[in-house]
Amino acid sequence: MREGLPFPLGATWDGLGVNFALFSANATKVELCLFDDTGEVELERIELPEYTDEIFHGYLPDAHPGLIYG
Repeated sequence: MREGLPFPLGATWDGLGVNFALFSANATKVELCLFDDTGEVELERIELPEYTDEIFHGYLPDAHPGLIYG
């Protein structure tokens, strides 16, 4: 997980990976949960590494559309 960008909000694929950006004025951290293809088994939990102007953000290289996350 790299630091990524605070905008745009949400999950944004750039062809090489996915940037995750989420607003929260009150959270102390945000974790990205990755699931298997069925969406039933959590495979990994990654803390978003950056916080800019109440936006938690991180970039996951090699992630792609269809990735099941929460």
